Amino acid sequence: MEHISMKAETIFYIIITIIVLNFMLEQWLSWLNDKNSSETLPDELKGIYDEDKYAKQRAYDKVKGKFSIISSSFSFVLILLMLFFNGFAFVDDLAKSFTENAILLPLLFFAILMIASDILTTPFSIYSTFVIEEKFGFNRTTIKTYVLDKIKGLLIGVVLGGGLMALFIWFYNYTGEYFWLWTWGAVAVFMILITMFYATLIVPLFNKLTPLEDGELKEEITSYCKKVGFKLDNLFVMDGSKRSSKANAFFSGLGSKKRIVLYDTLANEYSKEEITAVLAHEIGHYKKKHTLTSIVISIFQIGFMLFILSLVINKPEFSLALGVQEKSFHVSLIVFSLLYSPLSMLIGIIMNIISRKNEYEADNYAKTTYNAEPLIGSLKKLSVDSLSNLTPHPYYVFVNYSHPTLLERIKALCN
Repeated sequence: MEHISMKAETIFYIIITIIVLNFMLEQWLSWLNDKNSSETLPDELKGIYDEDKYAKQRAYDKVKGKFSIISSSFSFVLILLMLFFNGFAFVDDLAKSFTENAILLPLLFFAILMIASDILTTPFSIYSTFVIEEKFGFNRTTIKTYVLDKIKGLLIGVVLGGGLMALFIWFYNYTGEYFWLWTWGAVAVFMILITMFYATLIVPLFNKLTPLEDGELKEEITSYCKKVGFKLDNLFVMDGSKRSSKANAFFSGLGSKKRIVLYDTLANEYSKEEITAVLAHEIGHYKKKHTLTSIVISIFQIGFMLFILSLVINKPEFSLALGVQEKSFHVSLIVFSLLYSPLSMLIGIIMNIISRKNEYEADNYAKTTYNAEPLIGSLKKLSVDSLSNLTPHPYYVFVNYSHPTLLERIKALCN
């Protein structure tokens, strides 16, 4: 037991080290990013931002940066308090006071953590939405919409997340050492179904989707789709303006379930050529099989993670590291997630590299099958309308950006 206790103590301090180093890395990258901003309008931004808009963008970035430091520091201190004062052991005891059932206990344990986390972080979410985004003219969310979104999100989390977690726990308890394979298969099926039906089943719970009306825009899009051999039966406009003034578009689904969704802020404020160019970019992702490839890579990532989990989940020192004396599946999951986070970050960086490559390919597809100029125009407008930072630090981009910067994309499109 003494040997196990020593191992548990070592694991505990490894976790603390990981959390501290990760926090320091995030803060360093944010500091570099902020330092990279210039008070005067850089030459490469002239023609994209004017002086007033650039000043507003810098102010927006500064406010968001300070808010990010406060919110991330709060989370950092909170997790340290949970670790040093046996907070996870307390939640485990609380859950055990209600049930000892092998499936209900872990579900209740995670439910308590998630509810507590939501209560503690909701003030930050409210401030971000109704103060920061409101101040800079982006927010259009009403209190009613915000509350309904929270309720709907909670219900979806309970039904989908809780159901998947219950199945995972059942596999662990009743399928033996290969529980990770069963879980992997279930998660893979779930991911494919969500990808196929997200825009059909989930999005309508939060937004109204309306088929694009007949007119010049639809004719332009239909003509382009015929040209590139893309069958498009599901083209919708979403009432994104009910929450934000920021414009966007996205592609969702596989096979006959594929859909392209335009935010109404995009459909109403951009030219038909600019919108078609954005759709050409999205179709480029489909034609280049980026959606399918990302699903396959994600499934293999999860399989790898579950396999590593299966090797360590039954180690008693994992539970003991968080102050729980007896071996606990759900507490061990917490320990594993914390120990796995450096590898998860590395995988995330690799996925961002792949994603940025895919964005260049989709841009090039739009350029060669439609026209580069309206795509460049739409990218500029999207960036300016959302007050995007156009001169982020390269290190910050390397770690955090799933898309190339605007200036990099324009340069590639002009070559």
